[in-house]
Amino acid sequence: MKNLREVTLPDLEAMMATMGEPKFRATQIHEWVWQKFAADIQDMTNLSKALRKKLATEYFIPKVKMHHSQYSSDGTIKNRLQLHDGFYVESVLIPTEKRLTACVSSQVGCSLSCKFCATGYMERKRNLDFDEIVDEVTLLNELAQKHYGKNLSNIVFMGMGEPLLNYGNMMKAIEKITSPDGLGMSPRRITVSTAGVAKMIRKMADDKVKFKLALSLHAATDLKRNEIMPINETNNLYALIDALNYFYKETGSEITFEYILFKDFNDSLKDADDLVKLYRKVPADLINIIEYNPIDAADFEKPEEEKVQEFMAYLTANRVNVRLRRSRGKDIDAACGQLANVDKGN
Repeated sequence: MKNLREVTLPDLEAMMATMGEPKFRATQIHEWVWQKFAADIQDMTNLSKALRKKLATEYFIPKVKMHHSQYSSDGTIKNRLQLHDGFYVESVLIPTEKRLTACVSSQVGCSLSCKFCATGYMERKRNLDFDEIVDEVTLLNELAQKHYGKNLSNIVFMGMGEPLLNYGNMMKAIEKITSPDGLGMSPRRITVSTAGVAKMIRKMADDKVKFKLALSLHAATDLKRNEIMPINETNNLYALIDALNYFYKETGSEITFEYILFKDFNDSLKDADDLVKLYRKVPADLINIIEYNPIDAADFEKPEEEKVQEFMAYLTANRVNVRLRRSRGKDIDAACGQLANVDKGN
């Protein structure tokens, strides 16, 4: 059985001609798949029963299903989503005063083994297909409408997995999410977060992407970054700085640094100074300082509030555009670095 959502509109038109059906049937099928988000071919009620039967002998729609949701006291909603082959991913709806943000996953598990991230301790099972990523966004948009009475305002690829190691599906999903015949969201409201794959950052530059880029930095020297992010051994800071400058030159898109503070590891004023120096080498718009969210597999701790404020003050005094990002959904393990509950069949 083949995935009907992988068939383009021109290919649908050719298929209808082969079946002896009028050309407009292709448009109807395309609308059912990408505007009405049909879960089954039999839902396409403006097609004849005979045509639906023909389609169903060769094609299916592998829809992502909502398995269950958890609700945080701060309004955050974490969702366990079931894929057609029995695997699970998690995604999060994050409400604030001005935004409704969908945090979506791009892989089942992850291969990068970042020491502070729950997903990093899992095995990567597979990439999500582009239509599964679109389903994630669609389900979270429905949740936003149900609980908050409005559509998503933003999407961040900051869930499970490394988006740039699933580049083709990520790009195809964003194309669908931003197209008028899809969700019609502005690419400027989408942020892709990467642990730092220099080659693919340059690829995005060459592709002239319109969405924003966030680098999960978390340490401003190679020595420290190697300790917590093994990917830095093959994508060091020199390579990343070069790639980020190229990205900005080619796209003009916004770049953000993400920096989790770990107690007695990267939270000293010397670390802050190293971060200032790195910040000045890249046209970054902002540094997000992030609260550490504990996980069972790691021994990191969150610094005291006074230490956090000292770190922030040093950056501000050195003309760094910095913001403290308070974690959301901590009481349901939905915060940054905590997504992991995806065992097949459980």
